Amino acid sequence: MSPYRDHRAPGGRQNRPSRKQRAMTAKQASNKGGTGAGQTSDAHVSGGVRLQKVLAEAGLGSRRACEQLIVDGRVEVDGSIVTELGTRIDPETQSVYVDTVRISTQTKKVYLVLNKPAGVVSTMSDPEGRPCLADYVRNNTERLFHVGRLDTETEGIILLTNDGELSNRLAHPRYEIPKTYVAKVKGQLAKDAGAILKAGIDLEDGFVKVDDFKLVDSTPGKSVVELTLHSGRNRIVRRLLAEIGHPVERLVRLKFGPIVLDEQKQGKIRPLRSDEVGALFEAVGL
Repeated sequence: MSPYRDHRAPGGRQNRPSRKQRAMTAKQASNKGGTGAGQTSDAHVSGGVRLQKVLAEAGLGSRRACEQLIVDGRVEVDGSIVTELGTRIDPETQSVYVDTVRISTQTKKVYLVLNKPAGVVSTMSDPEGRPCLADYVRNNTERLFHVGRLDTETEGIILLTNDGELSNRLAHPRYEIPKTYVAKVKGQLAKDAGAILKAGIDLEDGFVKVDDFKLVDSTPGKSVVELTLHSGRNRIVRRLLAEIGHPVERLVRLKFGPIVLDEQKQGKIRPLRSDEVGALFEAVGL
């Protein structure tokens, strides 16, 4: 059992050393060098899966490359650095970190990102028969949760997973996950629009402010802006921009925490890479 259990949430790590501290420990282990002699560590689970196989299946490289990661002292299991190639683990219950970043090893867990088109409802079913998120995951047998929501006309990143704990943490205000949007709005913005939004506005459901704001483009009667905020309230971006006199004509979410839309086409869904899942874990303290 890891010594870094968080009493506030299952699997949490309140007293876990910082990334810098763990990196220094990993460096020290690397300087000593692993034995590579087939010995077993405290993380060893009899009848488990070889650690290098778990790493390879998580997308960390070839089996040989993953063996080198272990020998170099860059792999941590349940709070302990492992350098023995004979170590076997249970990927469904043990936590594995590479270079202090947690990786996904649970084969039954699914982590997807959809570039949601406008007109799609952010639910897994719709009694009115409108297009919904479930239409994009018909081939998945697992029960998936959507992480938060986008209103029907908003496009862009929405995450789907069967990892309930991760989903709950990502949606919880306590973790303040930043979301970045680009919006096409009516009118040309005043010079102090960004300052007003950063200072904050009182809406009917409370005070809210943006973390970052920039004007991307401006033409007669139209403006394109990019803004980042961590609030997940309903239609929050649309309401903020309307409050300063610039109703939204089109809205796209470009980023959700460490996950970036990049060149992913609209309506396409893809599995998250291992490093992306690890970055999400890191963002919510898992």
